[in-house]
Amino acid sequence: MLCLYTVFGMELRMTSTFPDISISTDRLVLRPFDMADIPAYIEMMNDELVVAWTEAPYPYTQVDAERWVRRIAPSQRTKGDGIVLAVTEFLTQRLVGSVRLRNTDWRTRATEAAYITAPWARGEGYATESVLALAQWVFRDQAFERIELRTAADNTASQQVAQKLGCISEGVLRNARIARSQTEDGGWTDIRTDLIVWGLLPEDLEGVAEELADAGGYGTYNDWN
Repeated sequence: MLCLYTVFGMELRMTSTFPDISISTDRLVLRPFDMADIPAYIEMMNDELVVAWTEAPYPYTQVDAERWVRRIAPSQRTKGDGIVLAVTEFLTQRLVGSVRLRNTDWRTRATEAAYITAPWARGEGYATESVLALAQWVFRDQAFERIELRTAADNTASQQVAQKLGCISEGVLRNARIARSQTEDGGWTDIRTDLIVWGLLPEDLEGVAEELADAGGYGTYNDWN
């Protein structure tokens, strides 16, 4: 798919879809979802923190997962909205999360990143590593100029990921999203929450990979295809 823009009488041809890729780091492989991911994905999406901070259906069922893997996730790329990747451990191939780009503006070369980490993989720095790899790829190989992250005001873990990446807090969108809170009877109720907006530019990543490597034993992405 191509977008055509006219600047001072000149027609510019710009791609409007990301390539179908896999990205590897020292510890992780970011790749398209496949059917074998479904059992682990269902378990991850029914985790309490995932339910609280995402808009995914709850309970998350086999039907939901199959629809996601077969249709929704691939269409994000083919429709030009962004790209969705499963995050797996390099050695075990176990699903540890997901990362995606969405709301992509191809004219301004700007997009929004979002990420989910499975409960069994938290505390390992996987979210930061996967978003860093995706950011390096989209800046260096896709010539993008901006990535935006939006984190709920009470979601401190997500905010820490943004901070570790070198994102700059740019402001607060008040009452901008509906999250979920667990009730005393074990159910869930909708609540409104503020969103913190973070911006990441190519120059913000300077030195980040090295700092993370020193702190956690990992750094830049190694390859993509």
